[in-house]
Amino acid sequence: MKVLLDGNSLTLNQVEQVVYDKAQVDLTEEAWERVSNSREMVEKYVNEEKVIYGVTTGFGKFSDVVIHNGEVGQLQLYLIRSHACGIGEPFSEDVSRAMLLLRANALAKGFSGIRRETLQMLLDCLNHGIHPVIPQQGSLGASGDLAPLSHLALVLIGEGEAVYKGQQMDGREALKRAGLQPIQLAAKEGLALINGTQAMTAVGVLSYLEASRLADAAEGVAALTLEALQGIIDAFSPEVQRVRPYPEQEQVASRIRRLVEGSGLVSQQGEIRVQDAYTLRCIPQVHGAIRQVLRYVEEKLMIEINSATDNPLIFTETGEVISGGNFHGQPIAFAMDFLGIAMAELANISERRIERLVNPQLSQLPAFLSPNPGLQSGMMIAQYAAASLVSENKVLAHPASVDSIPSSANQEDHVSMGTIAARHAQQIIQNSRRVVAIEAMASSQALEIKGIDKMSPRTRKLYDEIRDEVSSLKQDRVLSTDIEKLAKLLQRLKWDDKAQSFIR
Repeated sequence: MKVLLDGNSLTLNQVEQVVYDKAQVDLTEEAWERVSNSREMVEKYVNEEKVIYGVTTGFGKFSDVVIHNGEVGQLQLYLIRSHACGIGEPFSEDVSRAMLLLRANALAKGFSGIRRETLQMLLDCLNHGIHPVIPQQGSLGASGDLAPLSHLALVLIGEGEAVYKGQQMDGREALKRAGLQPIQLAAKEGLALINGTQAMTAVGVLSYLEASRLADAAEGVAALTLEALQGIIDAFSPEVQRVRPYPEQEQVASRIRRLVEGSGLVSQQGEIRVQDAYTLRCIPQVHGAIRQVLRYVEEKLMIEINSATDNPLIFTETGEVISGGNFHGQPIAFAMDFLGIAMAELANISERRIERLVNPQLSQLPAFLSPNPGLQSGMMIAQYAAASLVSENKVLAHPASVDSIPSSANQEDHVSMGTIAARHAQQIIQNSRRVVAIEAMASSQALEIKGIDKMSPRTRKLYDEIRDEVSSLKQDRVLSTDIEKLAKLLQRLKWDDKAQSFIR
């Protein structure tokens, strides 16, 4: 399996293949030609000692300091070292792989002036499984992700830290073990490597992919709860959705109808009660709105992963070198804040369904689904844990993009905080997955009381998947491990439209 980059057509599915399936990566011949042409133009202007930001000048506030021809390579080396100010725990190896891939794709567009051998080193690290150790904190999200990308670039020059075959070591040793030699940076190359949005976008893409799977799983779990509480199916009818024609709302309602088709547990309007609580009745409206956010986020990510986000940009057709602001992460900052808010809401509605399952006044089920109420607490504290995660999400969902702090002596006087937004969205998704896992555990327990023989064929299949991971609660036990097992299951599940069921 090989993914060919051209800078314009990378897909989210290909990102998955490279990050998770370790697909090999190369550039198309046309992309390599663009890269070479761009580099020739940089070298021409360096030889002519033309004033170009970051090539023959300093950076940020130092843009008015001219750098002489003999020092342009040293300028790039100092840039990488000085900007490697990352702080805190490192990103996962998956994020590191995604950053390598996305930076390579941006450079493949041919607007950055990088040499072929330098770009090849990015690809070699990816293809050999050399994953730079990149601290998560320290980026303002403009001028791009300078600190994280500098830690990535350090490994290319034989510095910094990397993980190779499961072992962390210095960058030079990682390259040596893979049979590679460090590169020496030439004019413009340090800037080409670090001036971009690839940290926030890498986290964003992987978070979006996880969020999409969680949205699928959450609808399946909501269908289990609908059965467990003998919810009214009328609210999901096509007629209701048709008069408020959001496509995502109709799609959620349709999936729920399919999931509970043939169930002997769901009820009709007026059969048991006239109306359900909002957390059941409004699943299409709330989950549908979350799907709208996912669609928005996907659109922004697809543009961003195929964009040139560095500065200055080299336009070979016109001979222009233009300083612009494509490094500014505002589009992704907004998208990640929006994603975090949507996934926090997915957890909010899930936690309220958990409450209905464990509260005997709302469910007519044993209190806290306990096998022996009073002597045993059942799922009492599991609901506490869900409530705690939901509360934490509310703090994390505060938009990072509303903040800005000037930097570089007020030359860079407005920044996006997009990487913070992406990191928070990622944490919200992880929290939310655990909340939905608790709902899955509670609804499965409740269904055993109601009668699993009455479940629909599709929900019964999902129930069996859950029970393959976690056994029924026959007496009180430690539930923490069960929650983690189900969270991992939900991470693997995906709705298959053709099969009309969940697949791993």
